Amino acid sequence: MKPRTTVNPEEVRLRTPRKNELELFGIVTQLHGSSKVRVMAEDNEERVCRIPGKLKKRVWVREGDIVIIKLWDFQKSKADIVWRYIGPQVERLRRKGLLDGMPF
Repeated sequence: MKPRTTVNPEEVRLRTPRKNELELFGIVTQLHGSSKVRVMAEDNEERVCRIPGKLKKRVWVREGDIVIIKLWDFQKSKADIVWRYIGPQVERLRRKGLLDGMPF
């Protein structure tokens, strides 16, 4: 029987926005219902974002959550949420300085 190993949260890779795929950091400011939320993105633009079906039941998004949004290539005022960070992940992002230039 193999001994159990514990995973250090500092060693786990953290998902960051892929700028070449139009992804940005954002914070959820308002819930609209029907899988729509309002997000303040890192470029100081407030956008209406959609929670896609594959995340709808698996990830619960609340006001104040830090998320990654992917801009629509044909309409930049709208986006999809592709990732939501949980508490320890947000702290790691802050320590690394990735959230320093954000409006939130």
